[in-house]
Amino acid sequence: MSKPTPGLVVTIALLALALLFSALGALHHPAVIDYLQQLEDRRQLAAELKMLIAARRDALFNDPASPTAGNPEGDVALVTFFDYNCPHCREAALNIRQAIKDDRSLKLVFKEFPILGPTSKFAAVAALASHKQGKYEAFHRALMGFRGLVDERSTLTIAAHVGLDVEQLKRDMEDPAIADAIARNRALAGDLYITGTPALVVGDEVIPGVVDVATLQRSIADARSKPKG
Repeated sequence: MSKPTPGLVVTIALLALALLFSALGALHHPAVIDYLQQLEDRRQLAAELKMLIAARRDALFNDPASPTAGNPEGDVALVTFFDYNCPHCREAALNIRQAIKDDRSLKLVFKEFPILGPTSKFAAVAALASHKQGKYEAFHRALMGFRGLVDERSTLTIAAHVGLDVEQLKRDMEDPAIADAIARNRALAGDLYITGTPALVVGDEVIPGVVDVATLQRSIADARSKPKG
């Protein structure tokens, strides 16, 4: 095999330098700088959220005012923040339900987070009040499955449909503890930089928006693989 000529060596070296300078120049392009800054911001936020979640573990996973589903003694807890008038929450609820069905060691914690106005707040209060009649999960699913506006009328109609005593429900909705629970949920969401719905907390991670079942299951498996405590 013949050796490269001196001229070819110089040419290759010059091309390598040109590529290097081009790469260095690209790194200083405003779009690249902005992208790298976003990556760093996300890294710092993820690190901060790990500490915030650890500090608020009881509020997230063990608040007695927050209804639960799945395995109450599950080794991983999935916390869902939602609004009954949020279309994306309805989609997310289906994926969460599938994850619960497929994982017998998963605990689901419901955080009523009505951010879309008075009608959403009425539905959230009614849902928490239904817990006193032992029908929260059925009522929650029915509200999430409703395709129209969840307002006072539709909320009470759905309540009757799932077998709730509507008059008792109305009385239970006046319990100030329910308003306190929703206020705690709002404060907790703010502490974790949750500003919209849906949002999930699993392990030491906050997941905004809708995630498919496979992605959700990977997050649950990742949480399960980490040391507890």
